[in-house]
Amino acid sequence: QSGNENLSLLLLLGHSLMLLCFFFLDKGLWLPSQTVARAMSSSGGATPPYTTLAISRPTESITHVELHRPEKRNAMNSAFWSEMVTCFNELSEDPECRAVVVSGAGKLFTAGIDLMDMMNNVLQPEGDDTARISWGLKKKIRKFQETFSVIEKCPKPVVVAIHGACVGAGVDMITACDIRLCTQDAWFQVKEVDIGLAADVGTLQRLPKVIGSQSLVNELALTARKMYADEAKSSGLVSRVFADKEAMMAGALEIAGEIAGRSPVAVQGTKINLIYARNHSVADGLDYIATWNMSMLQTEDLMKSAQAALEKKSPKTKTYSKL
Repeated sequence: QSGNENLSLLLLLGHSLMLLCFFFLDKGLWLPSQTVARAMSSSGGATPPYTTLAISRPTESITHVELHRPEKRNAMNSAFWSEMVTCFNELSEDPECRAVVVSGAGKLFTAGIDLMDMMNNVLQPEGDDTARISWGLKKKIRKFQETFSVIEKCPKPVVVAIHGACVGAGVDMITACDIRLCTQDAWFQVKEVDIGLAADVGTLQRLPKVIGSQSLVNELALTARKMYADEAKSSGLVSRVFADKEAMMAGALEIAGEIAGRSPVAVQGTKINLIYARNHSVADGLDYIATWNMSMLQTEDLMKSAQAALEKKSPKTKTYSKL
């Protein structure tokens, strides 16, 4: 009798735990990092209408943007340059999204520009004379620049996870992201001088701000030598190095989850002011944040976060309205 009762109790408890797990999964409140990381890095293909990107939602408030041309080493073709702009403009306006993770499908992060695909765009410009050809080329370059500037303009923090090679335009892209992670086998290369041009979509402007050593930036840009993971970490290009891609994706998701669990008013305001401060004097930055917070301090998120602190709990225990 006692044994049957114990068995019934165990079965009941097991059933209750299963229902509890399903509830949390359905609500996006509990997702084991390693399990989600495997799902994030095993998508079946690009997500329509995109042809170069796979978009997924590993949790309710985190969006995963995966470069998805693995058969072409995630080389950036004509479609990619416009699809990234569309994608990040949509994420900027999406109240469900509070953090973004960017990664690459296949054996490496990206081989940079797809030279064969882009040759007609750059090497065969249209125009009747030098002035008109030059104006047309400038318009194209500015369009390419927007592909990565849109990441920086997106108010949602962007965590980029790099494995294997990150070459040429890949460096332009990651320097526009907010947090950079990589695997132990990752390497980085400012490749443009090797193909006869100066990098023109962000590396020469953002990399000095990221690394902080003008000498090292000059060396990388002028020699096109490879920088490996340990040097990338010691120089400040990345903040963490992981043993493999699975561990890195789990780490990226964990960081994104920490960000997404905070007040979106606080998080997005912080990103916007960090970028403003980078490009302006200290005095200008202080004036800007004073003007910013004279309205943003009136949010209910401040009281909720303060209550969590007084209760010695994480802000993630509070529910913040969408933004």
